[in-house]
Amino acid sequence: MTGLAGLNAVADVKTLLRTGDYVADDSLSTALFLALKLGRPLFLEGEAGVGKTEIAKVLAATLGRRLIRLQCYEGLDIASAVYEWNYQRQMIEIRLAEAAGDADRDALDAGIFSERFLIERPLLQAMRPHAEGPPVLLIDEIDRADEPFEAFLLEALSDFQVTIPELGPIRAAEPPIVILTSNRTREIHDALKRRCFYHWVDYPSAEQELAILALKAPAASQALARQVVAFVRKLRSMDLFKLPGVAETIDWANALMQLNAAALDPETVSNSLGVLLKYQDDIQRMAGSEAKRLLDEVKADLSQSAGG
Repeated sequence: MTGLAGLNAVADVKTLLRTGDYVADDSLSTALFLALKLGRPLFLEGEAGVGKTEIAKVLAATLGRRLIRLQCYEGLDIASAVYEWNYQRQMIEIRLAEAAGDADRDALDAGIFSERFLIERPLLQAMRPHAEGPPVLLIDEIDRADEPFEAFLLEALSDFQVTIPELGPIRAAEPPIVILTSNRTREIHDALKRRCFYHWVDYPSAEQELAILALKAPAASQALARQVVAFVRKLRSMDLFKLPGVAETIDWANALMQLNAAALDPETVSNSLGVLLKYQDDIQRMAGSEAKRLLDEVKADLSQSAGG
């Protein structure tokens, strides 16, 4: 594992990610390097399945840090994201105090609103010190959360602190490494983006995706991997409801290995489209003759490339 102190150049970050089996291009490595060195959150936007979430996971693993994940969704509130009070324990404490005849209400109030009754959620956990160093805080799919929650994040990401009314502000002694992801189902407010460095994570090039398959689906032959990558890239050029991401490419290559496929053929492609495509309309459109047409194009392209 390499500490942050050992990351002195963009190439070091690229190598760090590669040790975690993540293939990153120069632009992503540069954005991550600057975010790490300058202590700024990194906002990653892109289509679903291009590897945004995986970056945080790999970063935590390779740096030896704890990964704290806040999965965003509609209706996410402070109780789920930051903290809530353990009301059951508080009620027990009150009952015990009443049974003991403790009439000091001020002391009781102060006691039940102490940290021993606090249930810490991801944002508060990320502000706490950790023996291995500041954690990696993954705020995943922020575009699924409501706009009021974005406003709350401004304090957390500006000052790396959260405020609990009964206890006051709790500030991180060392800021966590923050990665935010968005599938761009809606626009995120500029005020939040300004607090972050930004990078658009695109689909990988053919060479990068082949390198990814070499790491994630090593049992696939190079010839099959080339066909898989070429076919998936053809699909991404079409007007489908949901284009296949890198995760689907990996899943399909591994699925083809289970089917003992040495090369793509129309029947195998049609029968396994559910690994690549997640909507029935897309599958119906691509099955049968359309799959064969694309596959013929793929084989012609690869043959021409090999001949050139």
